Amino acid sequence: MELYNHLKKLEAAGTPIAVGLVGCGQMGSGFVHMTRQMPGMKTVAIADIDVNRPLKTYEAIGLSGDDVCVTNDEAKAAEALARGKVLVTQDALLLTRTPGIDILVEATGSTEVGAKVAWNSIMHKKHVVMLNVETDVTVGVHLNRLAKQVGVVYTVASGDEPGECKKLYDFSASLGFEVVCLGKGKNNPIDYHATPDSCREEALSKGMNPKMLAAFKDGSKTMVELAAMSNATGLVPDVPGTHGPKADLHELASVMIPEADGGILSQRGCVEYTTGNVAPGVFVIITTDDPVIHAEMKFVSMGEGPYYMLYRPYHLTSIETPISVAEAVIYGEPTLVSERMVSEVVAIAKRDLEPGRVVDTIGGFDFYNRIYKYEEAKAAKGVPMGLTPGGTVLKPIKQDEMITFDNFAPDPTRFAYKLRQLQDAMLA
Repeated sequence: MELYNHLKKLEAAGTPIAVGLVGCGQMGSGFVHMTRQMPGMKTVAIADIDVNRPLKTYEAIGLSGDDVCVTNDEAKAAEALARGKVLVTQDALLLTRTPGIDILVEATGSTEVGAKVAWNSIMHKKHVVMLNVETDVTVGVHLNRLAKQVGVVYTVASGDEPGECKKLYDFSASLGFEVVCLGKGKNNPIDYHATPDSCREEALSKGMNPKMLAAFKDGSKTMVELAAMSNATGLVPDVPGTHGPKADLHELASVMIPEADGGILSQRGCVEYTTGNVAPGVFVIITTDDPVIHAEMKFVSMGEGPYYMLYRPYHLTSIETPISVAEAVIYGEPTLVSERMVSEVVAIAKRDLEPGRVVDTIGGFDFYNRIYKYEEAKAAKGVPMGLTPGGTVLKPIKQDEMITFDNFAPDPTRFAYKLRQLQDAMLA
């Protein structure tokens, strides 16, 4: 409620938080519609390579014609915002240096674009919220530390499963519970070899990009989300790719626990997912060694113990992202950041790959992704997922074989690659 009061005060003062959005797809457009109905916040600028998408989004909320300035010129952009117009541009980096924008929301899903936007936002002392977890699990440790040095907030967004899981984790850990497992529901089993072609009919029926649906089906999105949770909390994948059992809601507290107590985990403190009836929810399994607290938990209908499940039955993606925006600007606080590299998401060949092939993108035809403990991935020379697009195959790679620095060369000209080099040097 206090956050709401802050937003109302900003609205009453005529000084709403001015947001710049990069990427006006389904998530980005949803974000714009949310800020239209909120007090104290306004999406004043949108960058997208297809200007028709932000123009249609602004038109849908009642802004068109003289209300909107379409330009890639920095001076014209600044002048338009100063005159109260909204801005549409094809130049994402223009938003990072234009006065009159308090914070950037990055919603492209591209590691390369995300890295550029986040780094430039930080260097121009603008907060940045990532609806782009792919970038965070690749170079988020570096971006987080850089933001702290500059004095701005870098954060993964509320509404994405990692952010909502982090809230459950913080709640539990703050009360002194041991977090045994933190996880999410997945609404279908992983099909490692899903492609845009195999997903096309379903995707179009749902109004989705086939490549985006393929990235969900082949497990890439889940692996990325689990890695973000891991790097923010210190929890680990129990095995490469995690177990991913089909455990329903009422089974979680007996499945996502140590093997010694009848569960599937070889250790405590893990990230996991389930294909049971949990999606779109997120969960945490907690325990304590205090018998009085066990009695209290039983009294409040949490079960016999010693393991208990806390559950949030939804995550609202871009609908909740404005909360991260408000908390960053008003309180200077992030929702979730990668504090260290605990887990790595590594690319795996989706089909046989021949030398000389330049591989495509996440959700494409060439690779899917799997989470590993960071040290395991490093020892195997696994190529981080975010460095794979646009790289070149050096040696034959069989279907389901790990893509490594021995058989593959990332594109060294890419900005994400250069940031990752800096991050690796920093961590070393």
